Formats: sequence, structure tokens, C-alpha cells
Amino acid sequence: MAVSGGNACEASTPLLDDGVDGVVDYKNRPVLRSKSGAWRSAIFIIGVEVAERCAYYGIGSNLITYLTGPLGQSTATAAENVNAWSGAASLLPLFGAFVADSFLGRYRTIIIASVLYILGLGLLTLSAVLPSFSSSDCESDTNVNPCSPPELQIVFFFFSLYLVAVAQGGHKPCVQAFGADQFDAQHPQEYKAKSSFFNWWYFALCLGSCAMLLILNYIQDNLNWVLGFGIPCIVMAFALVVFLLGTTTYRFSIKSDEKGPFVRIGRVFVNAAKNWRTTPSAIALEEESPRILPHQGSDQFKFLDKAMLAPDGSKEDGKVCSINEVEEAKAVLRLVPIWTACLVYAIVFAQSSTLFTKQGVTLDRSIGSGFAIPAASLQSFISISVVIFIPIYDRIFVPIARAITLKPSGITMLQRIGTGLLLSLISMVIAALVEKKRLEIAIEYGLVDKPKATVPMSFWWLVPQYILFGIGDVFTMVGLQEFFYDQMPSELKSVGLSLYLSIFGVGSFLSSFLISVVENITGGDGQDSWFSDNLNRAHIDYFYWLLAGLSAVGLVAYLYFAKSYIYNRGSTI
Repeated sequence: MAVSGGNACEASTPLLDDGVDGVVDYKNRPVLRSKSGAWRSAIFIIGVEVAERCAYYGIGSNLITYLTGPLGQSTATAAENVNAWSGAASLLPLFGAFVADSFLGRYRTIIIASVLYILGLGLLTLSAVLPSFSSSDCESDTNVNPCSPPELQIVFFFFSLYLVAVAQGGHKPCVQAFGADQFDAQHPQEYKAKSSFFNWWYFALCLGSCAMLLILNYIQDNLNWVLGFGIPCIVMAFALVVFLLGTTTYRFSIKSDEKGPFVRIGRVFVNAAKNWRTTPSAIALEEESPRILPHQGSDQFKFLDKAMLAPDGSKEDGKVCSINEVEEAKAVLRLVPIWTACLVYAIVFAQSSTLFTKQGVTLDRSIGSGFAIPAASLQSFISISVVIFIPIYDRIFVPIARAITLKPSGITMLQRIGTGLLLSLISMVIAALVEKKRLEIAIEYGLVDKPKATVPMSFWWLVPQYILFGIGDVFTMVGLQEFFYDQMPSELKSVGLSLYLSIFGVGSFLSSFLISVVENITGGDGQDSWFSDNLNRAHIDYFYWLLAGLSAVGLVAYLYFAKSYIYNRGSTI
């Protein structure tokens, strides 16, 4: 914004102080700090993400009930399908992040993904309207599986469901990265606000999801699935309008003229592979170049340094990689061990919307007289514990820890993640003990062969494992979000968040695979498997003990990798 005449000197200082480097507004103009970004913009972005999470959990939280009910699938098959869909929804953000960071940008990707989301939810609602066979003729006290609906309805349902997954793949990695982009890390006040952004982001998500879970799950279980799928569609459409209203306040990162981040990093690995026979002395000479910026982690993954040389060991402009490109590739590679060590946490996380829900169906869920809380709504205790604990963490725990450790975030991101992994392990131990108690009560009251009968055991027995899940999420889930955003190169922030999501995608697929293997091993020779449709003859408690053991192994591996991890330059820890 040019200023002319004698007022130029007068106005230059406030304009300079109020300007934000490296970003523009929606019309590609310089932005003023006082009129853009920070919480002013973040509130609109959080709004659309809350709606998206309400829609996602409104479907996913009770999906196993729909699959074992109207679609007539067995418990094991339904659990595998839920995990497969959840896995696809968590892996597709890798593609969405690639499209956003390389072509469309985060803002356009969010809009397109939101439109696809609305379309997918609309088709899902339509699939529930289609006529299907009545399941009442197929149910009995000993058979809990209803008749399957027509194949066309099943195909249409899964097409709609996976369209939602595709939409989530474009939506999820971009919204949070776009929200974090609204805070200037070089400005003291916005720097501190950005550190809290990830906490309050998750707080808002859980608060909205909790309210929606209670309402939608009740509608799905007691009224009809058409409304249960239709309401999220309406909410998502409204949220898109709200997101567009904030356009004039958003800050948009200026895209560099360099090659795309995927191309640059890919080229590092390709060139390093071509030069795998290059002698160490040639690399050492290259590293002595005054262009090289020292970095604490430069000694790691030395084999990638070979990408800075041409195949014959000499420099050839345009055919070799710069030190910055190599450092970007190393930053991505450093995340792989942490990513791998957190997979078991993701497997455990997948159980809250599948096996935990099936457990809840068998218990006494009455509150007062005449009202029974839907089994899927028990997941709201995860959100409730998050909503309660995040303010405690952000306003009490962090200031105390900050005074002790002198770190802006109180504890490091890796320490935060590790704490959540430990809580996840404990939650599995508690879940196994509670399920053992449930089976004992079913035997005591002669309900083993009455799968539809309510076990005289209160649903409150399940609450501790849900609460531990929630507190663990405050540490690990939020910690992973901040870690994978913070540790990625600036142009790969969306990819960083998609990598975080891919942990849960791969974890869901691993959960599905594990259930399938256990089902085949334990269900042979006509025996009841650990996942028998009659939960009173199943042994989910054994599966929980298996997950607790895997969690212990994963925690040990995580501690080993976290201890040797070197944070990137400019980290916000």
C-alpha cells in the first residue's frame, strides 16, 4: 500500500509494524496484522472443522451398529469394514495434502473437499431412504444377525461412505494447517497464541463432537438413520458458508517459485540412490562449501548428502540438490521412526468406535427411568474428558511445567506424546479387566446363550477406559498434530498433518488385519472366536490383553527413538 507526499515518513513506521511478511490476502495484496489472521481468522476455520468432525464422528461412531443392524453383517466383518473405512479416510489426506501443497493451495482444497463432503453425506442419506428387507423376520434370541438388504443398496451405501472418506482426505490436512498459518511465528504474541492453537483446536472439536454424538446417536438408534445421516449433511453445508464468510480476514502464504516440495524431496532420494557409490571424501569436500548452513541433525542420514553431487562427483547446476533440499529430506526421514512407533497407539484408538461400542450394547445403559443412552454415545466420554482436561493442561499444567523446564510449551512435544502412549496402555489393561468382569456376570446370571439379553452390569464400568482414552488424546493426539506440523519444512505443513493422520489410517488397517487373523485362528473347528457375534461367548478381553502387550512394546520403541530424535531448526518447542 503506497503512501505519497509528506505523509510517507509519518506512516511508514506503523505500516511496517503492522505488516506481516510472507503472506497476502485473498486478492494477493499485503496484509495488516491488525485486520487479519490470528484468532480473528482461526475462529472461522475452527468452525468448519468442528462441523466436519461432527459429520465424521456422527457417521463413524455408530457405523458398526448400522453394519450389524440394517446391513446384517457379523461383528467381526463389521469391525473390519469400519477399520478399513477409517483407515482409508486417514490415509487419503496424504493425497489431499499433495494436491493442496503442489497445485490448488489449502484454501481451494478446503472448499472443494467441503462440497464433496456435502455430496457424500447427501448420497449416504439417500442410501438409507432406499427400501430394504425387514430384519424382524430373521432375528431371534439366539440369532443376532438380521437379513441382508439388496446388493444394490449395499453398493450404493459403501460408494457414498467412501466418497465421504475422499472428501475428508482433502479436508482434514488442509484445515488445521491453514488455521496454524494464520499465526505469525516471528511475532511474540502470535507465537504464544500459535502454541495454544493446537490445544484449543482439539478442545473445540471435542466439544462440538460430544454434543453431536449424543444427539445423532440417539436419533440413529431410536428414530431413523435418514435423519441420522441427513443432519450432518445440513451442518456441513452451513459450515461451508461460515468458512467463506471469513475469506477477507485470511492470510495466504506466498508460494515460492521453486519446484514443488514433493519434487524437491523426491529428487534428493533419487540423486542419493544414483550416487550410492560416491566416495566419502567427495562428500566431505562438498560439505566444506561456505554455502552450507550448519544444522544439529546434519550428521544424521549422511547417505542423503550424496544427492549434492553429480554422478561423477563434480557439480552440475540443475542436476544436483542444494543443502536446503537435503535438509528438507532429512527432516521428513527423521519423522519415520516416531511415525512407526505410534502405530500401536492407532490400533488401540480404533477400538473405541468398534469393540467398545459392541460391549456397551450388552450393558445396562439406563439413566433414570425410561431413558437408555445409546451405546455409541458412550464415546462422548472421550470428548468430555478432553473438554475438561485441555483447559487444565493449557492453563495449569503448562505454566507450572514452563516454570520448571523453561520451555515455552512446558514439556517437549515428544514428552507429551509419550505420556499419552503410556495412558493408552493403561486404558487397554482396564478395558480387559472390565470385559472379564462382564463375562463373569453373564455366566453368573445364565445369559451366555442369550446374546440379546441385557447383562446386569452398569455402563459406568466402561467409563474409566473412555476417560483414559480422552486424557491420552490430549497428550498424544494433540502432541502428534503439533509435532508433525512443526517439524516439517514450511511448504510441507499440510503433508506433515497428513502424515500424522496416516498413523491412524495405517493403524486402522492393521487393526482390521489383526481382527481378521485372530478371528481365523480362534474361530476354527466350529469354536466361538474371540469376536463371536454372541459377545457372551466371545473373548474380547483376550484381544485387549494382546493390545496391551503390543502397546508396551510400542512404548519401549518410542522411548528409544524419541531419545535420539533431533529437533529441526526453528522448532517451537
